[in-house]
Formats: sequence, C-alpha cells, structure tokens
Amino acid sequence: MRIVRTGYFFAAVPAAAGLLALGLGWRVAGAVLLALAGFVLFFFRDPERAIPTAPGVVVSPADGRVLGVDETKLEGRPVTRVSIFLSLFDVHVNRAPIAGRVAAVRYQPGQFHVASRPAASEENELNEVALEGEGTRVVFRQIAGLLARRIEFWPRTGDELARGQRLGLIRFGSRVEVFFDPSYRAEVSAGARVHGGSSVLAVRQ
Repeated sequence: MRIVRTGYFFAAVPAAAGLLALGLGWRVAGAVLLALAGFVLFFFRDPERAIPTAPGVVVSPADGRVLGVDETKLEGRPVTRVSIFLSLFDVHVNRAPIAGRVAAVRYQPGQFHVASRPAASEENELNEVALEGEGTRVVFRQIAGLLARRIEFWPRTGDELARGQRLGLIRFGSRVEVFFDPSYRAEVSAGARVHGGSSVLAVRQ
C-alpha cells in the first residue's frame, strides 16, 4: 500500500529503536517499538480511490464520520456545512472536493480542542482553502485536533486541482469541514461514514 513519504520519517525512529532493543535482548520493549512503527506507517497510508466522474458533485475531502450537516453563513453568504471527524484509525490524506483553482488559502493559529467538539470549528488551529471551479466556490477547512499539531497543504494559490486530487494531510486525529452554496443538496447526514475522494457529499440541484 502507498505510504505518505513523511510517514517513513516518523516510523524510522521507533523502528530503529525497536531493532536495537531486540539486539540487546529487550524483547518486550523491542516488540512495542516495532508495533509503534507499524502503526505510524498504518496512519500514513494513502490508498487509491475511485473518484466520481458525474458532473455537479462535491466529494468528501477526508475519511471519517459525519458529525453534522447544518446551514450557516460564510464570507457573508448562506452555505451548507458538512463537518467530518477523523479518528486516529482513519486515512488522514486530504483530497480536493471539486475540480478547480485554489483561489485563497488562509491559515489561522489557535487552540487544540478535541476535534469533535463544536468549538474546534472556530477556535482550533486551521487551514481554510477556497476552490473555484465547476461553476461554484467550495470552501473547506483542515482543522487540528487534540493530538493533531501539524496541518499540511501542498498546492499553492492559483494551482488547478482535479476532483479528488491529494492536497494535504493532518496529523494525528482531526476535523474537516466543507462549505457549499444552496445550489447543492447534501447527500449525507450525521453518523454517516465517508471516504476521501470517493464519497459524494452533495449534488447540484
């Protein structure tokens, strides 16, 4: 299975320490450290996904559980918000919800509340990205959580992205939110399991 490159870096330390411990005869410590290295690689896994090709759909930018779907305002306009919680066991590679140009990127330093709490949406460290394409503007947020202390976003402002394209990573445990305008109808509800790049969150009405 494909692994995000930085995953090898994080796994190298416990793997080396585990091998050293085994070499010194410390079997339990060695086994624990090697298991930790294995979990790190598991966390950074990056599976291939079948990206929907139908026009007028918004796909999930992440794996996880839908916390809620609600109506709110963003940038002074009415939007629907879909909030998704990523546990330690979910794939944490993020993907583009629509095809389009990266119109704006805004980073906000903040707190590290548990990502499933509503306060995390506004108070936590986050990266907000606006994509313009397919006749609309979709905004999504990468939100850090209690354990997540690093948000990665790889494209630059002005880059053109394909729907479902890999664009970043949050480690470890986090939240993602997607905002789309009333011309789209939400296709998910609270409690639903979604997969980044392949699950449809909304369709154009």
